[in-house]
Amino acid sequence: MAGLANRIPEEKVDEIRSGVNIADFIGQYVQLKKAGKNLFGLCPFHEERTPSFSVNEQKQIFHCFSCGRGGNVFSFIMDLENLSFPEAVVKVADFGHIELPASYQASAQPAAPKDQQQADLLTLYADSAKMYQHILVNTELGEPALDYLHQRGLDDDTIATFGIGYAPANQLLLDFFKEHNVDYQLLRQSGLFIENQAGELRDRFVDRVLFPIKDASGRVIAFSGRILKKSPDEPKYLNSPETKLFNKRSVLFNFDLARGAIRQHKSVVLFEGFMDVIAAYRAGIQNGVASMGTSLTNEQIYMLERVTDQLYICYDSDMPGQKATDRALKLLGDQSRLKLGVVQMPDGMDPDEYLRANDATKFQQVFEDGKQTPTAFEMQYLRHDLNLQNTQDQLTYLDAVLQQLTQLSSSVEQDLYLNQLVQEFGLNKDDLREQLRSLVGQKSVHHTQNAPVVDQAPPPMTPPPPSVTAMPETDGPISRVERAERLLLYRLLHDHDVWLRVMAVGGFHFIHDKYQQVLVFAEAYFKTHNRFDLANFTDFMTDQALKPVVTSLEFMDIASETSSEEIADLVNVIMNQQPVADKISDKKTELNAAKQMGNRELVSKLTLELIELYRQQQQVKQADNL
Repeated sequence: MAGLANRIPEEKVDEIRSGVNIADFIGQYVQLKKAGKNLFGLCPFHEERTPSFSVNEQKQIFHCFSCGRGGNVFSFIMDLENLSFPEAVVKVADFGHIELPASYQASAQPAAPKDQQQADLLTLYADSAKMYQHILVNTELGEPALDYLHQRGLDDDTIATFGIGYAPANQLLLDFFKEHNVDYQLLRQSGLFIENQAGELRDRFVDRVLFPIKDASGRVIAFSGRILKKSPDEPKYLNSPETKLFNKRSVLFNFDLARGAIRQHKSVVLFEGFMDVIAAYRAGIQNGVASMGTSLTNEQIYMLERVTDQLYICYDSDMPGQKATDRALKLLGDQSRLKLGVVQMPDGMDPDEYLRANDATKFQQVFEDGKQTPTAFEMQYLRHDLNLQNTQDQLTYLDAVLQQLTQLSSSVEQDLYLNQLVQEFGLNKDDLREQLRSLVGQKSVHHTQNAPVVDQAPPPMTPPPPSVTAMPETDGPISRVERAERLLLYRLLHDHDVWLRVMAVGGFHFIHDKYQQVLVFAEAYFKTHNRFDLANFTDFMTDQALKPVVTSLEFMDIASETSSEEIADLVNVIMNQQPVADKISDKKTELNAAKQMGNRELVSKLTLELIELYRQQQQVKQADNL
């Protein structure tokens, strides 16, 4: 095995690969659902609304039918997080609790960065986070901030877990990077500093507790700083500006830490602020995240849809928080496939306040007993600003609730809420049901009249993938020769008798370069391996671009048995029939061009050549029929 074989023995790599189920590992990043023999989910490499990302547990490979990515468990994390092969092996081993000697881990050098400036910025932020946390935890400068956090209920373990730090009043960060000769232009572009008209830099964060903002891989990409001493001229929170690393539309606070708990609990909790997320984490609710603004963006919604079906909103229970919850439910109801729910904190408190006033057990109990459906929340929310002892307000409320019930597809659920209205207001249930029916009818007519012709709602998340014959690595429909190449390459790799037979054919080669390159790797592979192992072979190939080519073959629907006639036909198509057909097609194009130019001499010459090609094609067909 190229590169890595000199450091980590192939036997150890095989042990790690076979010791970790690829579906379990990928399940940290993608919510997978069974469909036939495979598992499907939303691709983590590109945005899509219908799942085309497939995992085959039996073969321990993945493949996306839309973007064409594919490979084994190591390929997945290498592509997703731009890791080197040794780094990927270490990460998978860690996931599978497989012991890996420290000497091997030390040899896991990072992959060459695809974007050097981005890599430099990540290093800059990592160093900044370490420095800020050191100041908070280990210096006199950080004592006031550390006292503040302790008073808010954060212990040292929590501070370490979230990497919380402190930016002092003096300009320490700029001085630190100047001492280490960090490039001035990099500092300007980092967002860590403010530049005046003279081009001089100063620290952006001053006298603030800093919460690192991390990407999905846990790398620091920004900060949010909370002021220690209130000032009318300073915002309570100050966030990093958007940079090459940080786009607030695409980031969720704590998503990196919460992802495993989201998968375990099959749900995510959306909080309003960082301290709420941290408070919930301390209390054992570790599947919480917070957006970087007042509402979720499409990018953030997609991040969550990839890992779960269920989202609970837990905002402050005061009136501004209730209004924010109402807005979030309406936004998500229109733009997301997530099932929604609401968790309400008692007594008008936010989650952080409630935990400080109570213990973790009571906090967890709220999440056990306080879950509401969106409809139950709306029925409660609609009461605000109404006097339900007043007849007119009663009618206003009932009309609003019935309008809400028209959105429910379940008649049983509608019936449940109708019963609540009957009990509270002493009404006739048949009358309520009749009015609800009328509203549903009006809504249906209105929807039909105003329905857009083209811009329809996206289809629900269904697992069946596109046809395997329409692979993205081709630029159009797969030709006859490419179908033959794909099938023959599959047979060559999986059947050694086929391999020996085809390799004995003089001058055999594939027409498309990618299949020929795989064949070259296979020749080298079989010199040191007695049998074909798909996951091992994808590691053996040093060309990352070829791995999806091989994994895509495994998702073809082909018969398990082959025959000598099938192999002969495939070789014939690749070496004889299709090349002649391609030449005929090219010659026809040249002939048409010559006719348009009026070049009679060239037309005559090309016509004779075309006749000769037709003769060759006929000979091939006759030989094929013998």
